[in-house]
Amino acid sequence: MNKAERNNHRWRWLTGGAVALSLLAFLLLITLLAWQGLRYFWPQPVELFTLKTTSGTSLLLGEVAGQQDVSRQQLQESGKTLPDPLPEHVTRYLIKSGNRDFAAPDFRSVLETGIVRRESPADVIVLQRSNDGNAYGWFEGLLEHGQRLTATNLQQMLQQRLEQTQQHIDEANQLRQVEIVRLNTQLAELERQRQEQISRQRFTAEAQSVFEANRAGIQRQFAHYSERLSALNEENSATVMLLRDTTGEIHNIPLAQIIAAWQPNAMSMGQKWQHFFHQIWRFISDDGQQDGGVFPAIFGTILMVLLMSVVVMPLGVIAAIWLHEYAGNNILTRLVRIAVVNLAGVPSVVYGVFGLGFFVWLVGGNIDQLFFADDLPAPTFGTPGLLWASLTLALLTLPVVIVATEEGLSRIPPSLRQGSLALGATQTETLWHVTLPLALPAMLTGFILAVARAAGETAPLMLVGVVKMVPELPVDGIFPYLHLDRKFMHLGFQIYDLAFQSPNAEADRPLVFATALLLVLLILGLNLMAMILRHRLRERYRALMH
Repeated sequence: MNKAERNNHRWRWLTGGAVALSLLAFLLLITLLAWQGLRYFWPQPVELFTLKTTSGTSLLLGEVAGQQDVSRQQLQESGKTLPDPLPEHVTRYLIKSGNRDFAAPDFRSVLETGIVRRESPADVIVLQRSNDGNAYGWFEGLLEHGQRLTATNLQQMLQQRLEQTQQHIDEANQLRQVEIVRLNTQLAELERQRQEQISRQRFTAEAQSVFEANRAGIQRQFAHYSERLSALNEENSATVMLLRDTTGEIHNIPLAQIIAAWQPNAMSMGQKWQHFFHQIWRFISDDGQQDGGVFPAIFGTILMVLLMSVVVMPLGVIAAIWLHEYAGNNILTRLVRIAVVNLAGVPSVVYGVFGLGFFVWLVGGNIDQLFFADDLPAPTFGTPGLLWASLTLALLTLPVVIVATEEGLSRIPPSLRQGSLALGATQTETLWHVTLPLALPAMLTGFILAVARAAGETAPLMLVGVVKMVPELPVDGIFPYLHLDRKFMHLGFQIYDLAFQSPNAEADRPLVFATALLLVLLILGLNLMAMILRHRLRERYRALMH
């Protein structure tokens, strides 16, 4: 083996090792996110701890969230009062005790030496609530309008009432978010038409009669929906669950606040798997009004990426075609290429500041002055929203698309262009029928890189439209159906908010990993679809390249 072959052999091993290391790092990342995130949805056993205290014993009910071996010196340095005697090393348990609203905090540290007894009562119930986290205790019954309900199987009645209450909540949300919003939109449109007729001096007595009749009809519908909404809210607040804690105190918890209830210590393996998948589905499909749902964030992320792609792909491809096919190699094109490369390295938050100043304040403010002057000072487009976030990310990813497309154009053999021109085709026909089809895989490569970067960005979105919670999605059944002026939710910002802005970060930590896993899988799915399409196009035009 000569020196050149030995060098090639080393480079093959080096590149192969780098690829294997990258795949291993990706698999480890997915494994970490899945392990830390998915276990949140598994029904963990709930234990009853009997603890030693200075006055005797006390009870603590909760899940073991973690355990750690610590030394006596570490415990002494923490400044806590330690029992005596204490071994050199002891196990410290982190117990998720829940009941944040009446027994805060909902996480407590317990030393193994302070535990007298550990039990797993079969009748312990866990309540997942829309506010204040989980609640742990014993189910003591149901109250409806202050009267205790009786049944042969109270657990079955509880599940039935929870399903009925959830249906009422869904109906109430439908009334608030769709029907009442639709009526408000119709009232606003009716008032706008009236003002327009008044300004044109066409608001006759007949027009006023029609206006009052239409407004009265809308107001009747509004009163009907408002009455139904009040009835639903009254029904939801009428039934409460009685929960007994470890001290024997009974707490009244409205069923409208309970998302799910289960008894983990009494569940079979099949019931646990059913609960696991049900919780995952609720996490993905919930509208975000309740604790933990991320559907609006998924919807906002995908919609923003699609709108960004619609903008960035034509602009990037046209710019690359101009640079490579028409501009030639001169000082101007060299300066443009240098600027494009430098823009790819600009921090993303700078794009956010630019989007806020140029798109939101300048462009959006002028649009409001020209087309929505009647709504001022309340802004319509002069405030952060979906449109400005998509345009900001389009500028952010534009250099990536330009560079990838131009590299694809440069790899096309000149003989193909020359042959097409020799056969009588014009430069435009050659570009459309020969050059662009062969460059499609490179365009899709740029699209993949743009999607991967845009879907994971958070800093610029915080300035141009993303929020923690939205009352309604950017797409609904009200004309014009796609509302580009609305704010939206994003998975990246959801991760940031849960990790750094949550009032109880310890309890929300598993949701951070679960949301991060969902974002990675979403980006991976979008990239895989683009890669499959790129592979098919590459195979289709491979024969033309040789």
